Amino acid sequence: MSANETTASVVTEFFIVGFPGLQPKYYSLMAAFLLCIYIAVITGNSLIVVLFVIDLQKPMYIIMLSLSLSDIGFCTVALPKVISRYWFNDGYIGFYVCLFQRQLIHYFGTLNSLIMMIMALDRYLAICYPLRYPVLMTNRTMRLLIGFSWVTAMIAPTISLMQTMKLPFCGPNTIIHCFCDSLSMNQLACADATLTNLISYAVAMFVLLVPLSFIIFSYLSILVSVLRIANTQGRMKAFSTCATQLTIIAIYYVPRFVMNSSQKIALVMFYSLLPPVVNPFIYCIRIKEIRQFFIKWPFITH
Repeated sequence: MSANETTASVVTEFFIVGFPGLQPKYYSLMAAFLLCIYIAVITGNSLIVVLFVIDLQKPMYIIMLSLSLSDIGFCTVALPKVISRYWFNDGYIGFYVCLFQRQLIHYFGTLNSLIMMIMALDRYLAICYPLRYPVLMTNRTMRLLIGFSWVTAMIAPTISLMQTMKLPFCGPNTIIHCFCDSLSMNQLACADATLTNLISYAVAMFVLLVPLSFIIFSYLSILVSVLRIANTQGRMKAFSTCATQLTIIAIYYVPRFVMNSSQKIALVMFYSLLPPVVNPFIYCIRIKEIRQFFIKWPFITH
């Protein structure tokens, strides 16, 4: 094969490395660990979906339902392939399948960011405009906001994907990650990907920082409103209504900013998988209606 032919060859599949440096003797253990994480995410978040269908149908719970579905979607896209890589040594993924996985990975990340913003909006209206809240935030309004988020969350990843598809892939096909993402794929291009990486980074920062800016504004406004409440018990009750959402938002955003400059695969997987795993437990511990539902469950089933 000539040098020109080699250069012109096209990559048809990629190989998912997973965690670089992991010894083969630990492959089965890693696969089992990731499978347990996946089962925990599916079980916990599916329970939230079931609770919503059976009993809990309020604007706040529509947010939780959407977040649970998003977490299920993300883990279903991200984990099966890397589990297969370690359990069956099957790390190969087709070029277009990799692009599709990449699109959905960033889609669910964008969607979660938008859901967090809606969550902050819900608490902002509930605390700052309590008398108007039942009129402003109905189930129908919340469904429209959530539906709009599910649709518009596709825009940012598509912009980044279109830039990546312009790049030629003709050489290395080893993705040093547990799944296909923009940075890992762009690094394998046979051309200068500086502009593409810059666009991808700008888009990522936009979908992260714009919702975060609104979230900060919302909770600062909530803090001011709560501090104006003369009754100490009233203040505690107002803070309590925000505690669950604020915890979930912190779990999503804080690790991303703390580890934003890190390219260590273990850290990226940690902050990617932590929210889907712990969110259902936060719901069950913090939300009174869910606790009451579990208390009543034995009587319902019998």
